[in-house]
Amino acid sequence: MKRLFDFVASFFGLILLSPIFVLAALWIKIDSRGPVFFRQERVGFQGSLFRIHKFRTMVSDAEKKGKQITVGADSRITTVGVFLRKYKLDELPQLIDVLVGDMSLVGPRPEVPKYIDCYSDDEKYDVLSVKPGITDNASIEFRDENELLASSDDSEAAYINEVLPKKIALYRQYVRERSFFGDVAIIFKTIFLIIKK
Repeated sequence: MKRLFDFVASFFGLILLSPIFVLAALWIKIDSRGPVFFRQERVGFQGSLFRIHKFRTMVSDAEKKGKQITVGADSRITTVGVFLRKYKLDELPQLIDVLVGDMSLVGPRPEVPKYIDCYSDDEKYDVLSVKPGITDNASIEFRDENELLASSDDSEAAYINEVLPKKIALYRQYVRERSFFGDVAIIFKTIFLIIKK
Protein backbone atom coordinates (compact mmCIF):
# COMPACT_ATOMS: atom_id res chain seq x y z
CA MET A 1 0.00 0.00 0.00
CA LYS A 2 2.84 2.40 0.87
CA ARG A 3 4.59 1.82 -2.46
CA LEU A 4 1.34 2.33 -4.40
CA PHE A 5 0.66 5.56 -2.51
CA ASP A 6 4.24 6.75 -3.13
CA PHE A 7 4.01 5.98 -6.85
CA VAL A 8 0.62 7.63 -7.40
CA ALA A 9 1.41 10.68 -5.25
CA SER A 10 4.84 11.27 -6.83
CA PHE A 11 3.48 10.76 -10.37
CA PHE A 12 0.69 13.30 -9.98
CA GLY A 13 2.91 15.54 -7.86
CA LEU A 14 5.45 15.79 -10.67
CA ILE A 15 2.69 16.66 -13.14
CA LEU A 16 1.05 19.28 -10.89
CA LEU A 17 4.36 20.83 -9.91
CA SER A 18 5.84 20.84 -13.43
CA PRO A 19 5.39 24.64 -13.81
CA ILE A 20 7.50 25.16 -10.66
CA PHE A 21 10.11 22.75 -12.03
CA VAL A 22 10.33 24.71 -15.28
CA LEU A 23 10.59 28.10 -13.54
CA ALA A 24 13.15 26.82 -11.03
CA ALA A 25 15.23 25.24 -13.81
CA LEU A 26 15.26 28.46 -15.83
CA TRP A 27 16.19 30.56 -12.79
CA ILE A 28 19.01 28.19 -11.83
CA LYS A 29 20.48 28.27 -15.35
CA ILE A 30 20.24 32.08 -15.52
CA ASP A 31 21.69 32.56 -12.03
CA SER A 32 24.87 30.49 -12.37
CA ARG A 33 26.74 28.05 -14.55
CA GLY A 34 26.17 24.36 -13.99
CA PRO A 35 23.47 21.67 -14.10
CA VAL A 36 19.89 22.18 -12.92
CA PHE A 37 20.04 19.15 -10.62
CA PHE A 38 22.44 18.39 -7.82
CA ARG A 39 23.18 14.65 -7.74
CA GLN A 40 24.84 13.10 -4.73
CA GLU A 41 25.41 9.51 -3.63
CA ARG A 42 23.27 8.55 -0.66
CA VAL A 43 22.68 5.34 1.27
CA GLY A 44 19.23 3.85 0.76
CA PHE A 45 17.20 0.76 1.56
CA GLN A 46 19.33 -2.03 3.07
CA GLY A 47 22.51 -0.09 2.37
CA SER A 48 22.04 0.23 -1.38
CA LEU A 49 23.54 3.34 -2.95
CA PHE A 50 21.62 5.74 -5.18
CA ARG A 51 22.07 9.27 -6.47
CA ILE A 52 19.55 11.68 -5.04
CA HIS A 53 17.92 14.49 -7.08
CA LYS A 54 17.79 18.05 -5.77
CA PHE A 55 17.66 21.41 -7.45
CA ARG A 56 21.20 22.79 -7.44
CA THR A 57 21.42 25.56 -4.86
CA MET A 58 25.20 25.97 -4.77
CA VAL A 59 27.95 26.78 -7.21
CA SER A 60 29.19 23.88 -9.34
CA ASP A 61 31.58 21.47 -7.58
CA ALA A 62 30.57 22.93 -4.21
CA GLU A 63 31.61 19.75 -2.37
CA LYS A 64 35.20 20.27 -3.56
CA LYS A 65 35.13 23.74 -2.03
CA GLY A 66 33.76 22.91 1.42
CA LYS A 67 32.02 20.41 3.69
CA GLN A 68 29.20 18.01 2.81
CA ILE A 69 26.94 19.81 5.26
CA THR A 70 25.70 23.35 4.77
CA VAL A 71 26.06 25.82 7.61
CA GLY A 72 24.38 29.22 7.92
CA ALA A 73 25.00 31.71 5.13
CA ASP A 74 27.34 29.39 3.23
CA SER A 75 29.21 31.38 0.57
CA ARG A 76 28.71 28.53 -1.91
CA ILE A 77 24.93 29.05 -1.98
CA THR A 78 23.67 30.88 -5.08
CA THR A 79 21.06 33.66 -5.13
CA VAL A 80 18.34 31.31 -6.35
CA GLY A 81 19.62 28.73 -3.89
CA VAL A 82 18.79 30.95 -0.93
CA PHE A 83 15.16 31.15 -2.10
CA LEU A 84 14.82 27.46 -2.95
CA ARG A 85 16.29 26.39 0.39
CA LYS A 86 14.15 28.80 2.40
CA TYR A 87 10.94 27.27 1.08
CA LYS A 88 12.34 23.71 0.74
CA LEU A 89 11.71 23.82 -3.03
CA ASP A 90 15.16 22.31 -3.65
CA GLU A 91 13.76 19.03 -2.28
CA LEU A 92 10.97 18.71 -4.88
CA PRO A 93 13.04 16.74 -7.46
CA GLN A 94 13.20 13.91 -4.94
CA LEU A 95 9.73 13.04 -6.23
CA ILE A 96 11.68 11.52 -9.12
CA ASP A 97 13.51 9.26 -6.66
CA VAL A 98 10.17 8.29 -5.10
CA LEU A 99 8.67 7.53 -8.51
CA VAL A 100 11.52 5.18 -9.50
CA GLY A 101 11.46 3.48 -6.10
CA ASP A 102 14.73 4.65 -4.52
CA MET A 103 12.88 6.71 -1.91
CA SER A 104 9.52 7.06 -0.21
CA LEU A 105 7.56 10.22 0.56
CA VAL A 106 8.06 9.59 4.28
CA GLY A 107 11.00 7.88 5.90
CA PRO A 108 14.41 8.54 7.47
CA ARG A 109 16.39 11.08 5.46
CA PRO A 110 19.10 9.44 3.34
CA GLU A 111 22.63 10.24 4.49
CA VAL A 112 25.90 10.25 2.59
CA PRO A 113 28.08 7.16 3.27
CA LYS A 114 30.46 9.24 5.40
CA TYR A 115 27.79 9.84 8.05
CA ILE A 116 26.28 6.36 7.84
CA ASP A 117 29.68 5.15 9.05
CA CYS A 118 28.90 6.97 12.32
CA TYR A 119 25.92 4.65 12.95
CA SER A 120 26.23 1.59 15.16
CA ASP A 121 25.40 -1.78 13.58
CA ASP A 122 22.01 -1.84 15.33
CA GLU A 123 21.23 1.68 14.16
CA LYS A 124 22.13 0.80 10.58
CA TYR A 125 19.96 -2.32 10.75
CA ASP A 126 16.93 -0.35 11.95
CA VAL A 127 17.23 2.82 9.89
CA LEU A 128 18.15 1.08 6.63
CA SER A 129 15.34 -1.47 6.98
CA VAL A 130 12.96 1.02 5.31
CA LYS A 131 13.31 3.24 2.26
CA PRO A 132 14.60 6.74 2.96
CA GLY A 133 12.08 9.55 2.64
CA ILE A 134 11.69 13.15 1.56
CA THR A 135 10.36 14.07 4.98
CA ASP A 136 9.95 12.64 8.47
CA ASN A 137 9.76 13.82 12.07
CA ALA A 138 13.51 14.41 12.20
CA SER A 139 13.28 16.69 9.15
CA ILE A 140 10.53 18.63 10.86
CA GLU A 141 12.35 18.80 14.19
CA PHE A 142 15.61 19.95 12.58
CA ARG A 143 14.14 22.10 9.80
CA ASP A 144 16.48 24.94 10.86
CA GLU A 145 19.52 22.70 11.16
CA ASN A 146 21.80 24.98 9.11
CA GLU A 147 21.25 27.92 11.45
CA LEU A 148 21.69 25.65 14.48
CA LEU A 149 25.08 24.40 13.24
CA ALA A 150 26.18 27.90 12.27
CA SER A 151 26.44 28.79 15.98
CA SER A 152 29.00 26.03 16.59
CA ASP A 153 32.77 26.48 16.35
CA ASP A 154 33.07 23.06 14.68
CA SER A 155 29.90 22.48 12.69
CA GLU A 156 30.81 18.99 11.49
CA ALA A 157 31.65 17.76 14.99
CA ALA A 158 28.42 19.32 16.25
CA TYR A 159 26.46 17.51 13.54
CA ILE A 160 28.05 14.14 14.27
CA ASN A 161 28.03 14.36 18.06
CA GLU A 162 24.87 16.38 18.79
CA VAL A 163 22.46 16.47 15.86
CA LEU A 164 22.95 13.05 14.26
CA PRO A 165 22.27 10.98 17.43
CA LYS A 166 18.96 12.82 17.92
CA LYS A 167 18.04 12.27 14.29
CA ILE A 168 18.87 8.58 14.51
CA ALA A 169 16.65 8.24 17.60
CA LEU A 170 13.75 9.81 15.66
CA TYR A 171 14.48 7.59 12.65
CA ARG A 172 14.33 4.46 14.79
CA GLN A 173 11.14 5.66 16.44
CA TYR A 174 9.60 6.09 12.97
CA VAL A 175 10.64 2.58 11.97
CA ARG A 176 9.03 1.12 15.10
CA GLU A 177 5.79 3.11 14.91
CA ARG A 178 5.31 3.69 11.17
CA SER A 179 1.84 3.46 9.67
CA PHE A 180 0.02 4.72 6.58
CA PHE A 181 -1.99 7.31 8.50
CA GLY A 182 1.12 8.34 10.41
CA ASP A 183 2.82 9.01 7.08
CA VAL A 184 -0.12 11.09 5.88
CA ALA A 185 0.01 13.13 9.09
CA ILE A 186 3.75 13.82 8.60
CA ILE A 187 3.14 14.90 4.98
CA PHE A 188 0.43 17.37 5.99
CA LYS A 189 2.52 18.68 8.89
CA THR A 190 5.44 19.25 6.51
CA ILE A 191 3.25 21.07 3.98
CA PHE A 192 1.73 23.23 6.75
CA LEU A 193 5.17 24.26 8.03
CA ILE A 194 6.35 25.16 4.52
CA ILE A 195 3.22 27.26 3.87
CA LYS A 196 3.55 28.91 7.29
CA LYS A 197 7.17 29.80 6.57
